[in-house]
Amino acid sequence: MLSYRHAFHAGNHADVLKHVVVVQLLRYLNRKDKPYWYIDTHAGAGAYALREGYATKNAEFETGIGKLWGCKDKDLPPAVADYVGEVAALNPDGNLRFYPGSPYLAWRLMRDADRMRLFELHSTEIDILRAHFASAGRRAMLYDGDGFDGINALLPPPTRRALVLIDPSFEDKRDYARTLACVRECLKRFATGTYAIWYPQVTRLEAQRFPAQLKRLQPKNWLHVTLTVSHPPRDGFGLYGSGMFVLNPPYTLAATMQKTMPWLTRALAQDGNARFEVEYQGD
Repeated sequence: MLSYRHAFHAGNHADVLKHVVVVQLLRYLNRKDKPYWYIDTHAGAGAYALREGYATKNAEFETGIGKLWGCKDKDLPPAVADYVGEVAALNPDGNLRFYPGSPYLAWRLMRDADRMRLFELHSTEIDILRAHFASAGRRAMLYDGDGFDGINALLPPPTRRALVLIDPSFEDKRDYARTLACVRECLKRFATGTYAIWYPQVTRLEAQRFPAQLKRLQPKNWLHVTLTVSHPPRDGFGLYGSGMFVLNPPYTLAATMQKTMPWLTRALAQDGNARFEVEYQGD
């Protein structure tokens, strides 16, 4: 939706889950010398201030990265330590003041030969995103428009290697159907790409049905990770968890998340209903 600003939610528990997975996906792509593309259908502003502006309204980062910030590296699972290290790079003085969105994380992890393609529909967010990547040159191309529609022209990428992140706000219930249609078309055009789909755990019926619908897009070779931090809110409104669904995941990711999620669930739990799930269907 055109009114949505991710800064209100930057660094919350859902961002933590999403970005732990994204960092691991990029690390795996970096294992091979062949270049890849990082494509983000809903890029947002790229990076966010946590101590001023929108992020201070509900201080949602305190439910996510704020709970991890004071931990020592030796206390963190390797995948969480890797993610926190990337956040720390944006806060070199040790004070948690800024949070990197997915594009910023990808930019830090990409190599010189890799390429970034970012879509953002919100008129203010795209301007901030352009400012963040003003010196990126042709390595990062930004598109002012709807990533659901624009991504088709980019697939398959010339390198035949890509990570595609699809994470709309889902404030508009049509985003669930549009995401499914987008992924279905992407798989037709580029069946071997890695697709990471984030979704919210909310009481809306469309959200409840969504994981099963994602599984039907490709019967094999997918990973589904969820992090529930609390009981669903009694009034039916609000985010109580989230999920990441990855098509064509690295073979290492399931084992990594199995080791990571018990610790992360304990760290981010808001009540006794906190739990996680890791499902994997190989080739």
